[in-house]
Amino acid sequence: MTQEQMDRSLKEHFDYEAADDIEGVLATLAPDVTHDIVGWPTGPTHGRENARPFYQALFADMAESNVTCTKRLYGDNFLVDESIVESKAVGRPFGLEGKGRPCKFRMLHVIEFAEDGKIQRENVWVDFAALMQQLPPGA
Repeated sequence: MTQEQMDRSLKEHFDYEAADDIEGVLATLAPDVTHDIVGWPTGPTHGRENARPFYQALFADMAESNVTCTKRLYGDNFLVDESIVESKAVGRPFGLEGKGRPCKFRMLHVIEFAEDGKIQRENVWVDFAALMQQLPPGA
């Protein structure tokens, strides 16, 4: 895949996330995707349907999310994306009480693509320290 194709694929994925469109997000994933949100209680999952519960929780817990890429590195059919996420924590994102508070944190994606351009592996690292500072327990 070219860099432009990878950019388009990830943009489509992020656009569906911004719209809270679970079916759209899942459609960007390969049928046998490995979906790994580091720190998520289930650990890595395999297959589109097993990624669904994460997105259901994410969309219930975070609203008005905006992702801005700060740096992207490319390899053969993979990319590393560093982004800033700005959102409103309306539920309990990652187990933290949101109370409708705004939050801003860094996120790192390592994305591997299948030959058809679908996401074959999504590995996500979230800056939990930043989230904990903004959404402290008991506050």
